[in-house]
Amino acid sequence: MNKKSLIIILIILLGIVSLYFDSEISKGISLIRNNFLNEVFLGITFISSELIIFFFLTSLFLIKDHKRKYLLPLWVSLGLSVIISFILKISIQRLRPFQQEMVSILPILEKASHLIWNFSFPSFQAMLVFCAIPVISKEFPKFKYIWIIFAGLVALSRVYFGLHFLSDVIAGSLIGYLIGAFVINRKALQEFSFKKK
Repeated sequence: MNKKSLIIILIILLGIVSLYFDSEISKGISLIRNNFLNEVFLGITFISSELIIFFFLTSLFLIKDHKRKYLLPLWVSLGLSVIISFILKISIQRLRPFQQEMVSILPILEKASHLIWNFSFPSFQAMLVFCAIPVISKEFPKFKYIWIIFAGLVALSRVYFGLHFLSDVIAGSLIGYLIGAFVINRKALQEFSFKKK
């Protein structure tokens, strides 16, 4: 078993275990809220919006001509994340922690979280930032560590504000990463087949 497979299995196990402690974790994290952390995580929430993520990553791959061949895999990964997240949210319809009145939420965040399709599981934001990791790793191996830290903070911010349970962000992160890995592996396979011809 390789290292990546082991990590994925451990994340799945962590997600399963967290299901049993979601409520306690959400309540516990809400107790550490303060003005400083609120401002930090609000900033992270703002820069992790769908449009900003899309335009930033697109710009990143447009910097050099030879990087542009990975624009399509990036867009496919992001697009699949949107579609799969939507399907799962509608199918599972898990209410968010604040909607279950387990924790409070900042008024500035409440309105955007009441869209009729916008349920808790999985975390769309986590899927979005994590699906880009395999693509970034391929072309920007040094930058990937910065992106992984950013992705982790995005996932944490969702739990911090009571927008998601821990299991929501674990599932979103894993599904997003697997989507990105699937797209990249298909591209690599297609390039290999083309070279053989």
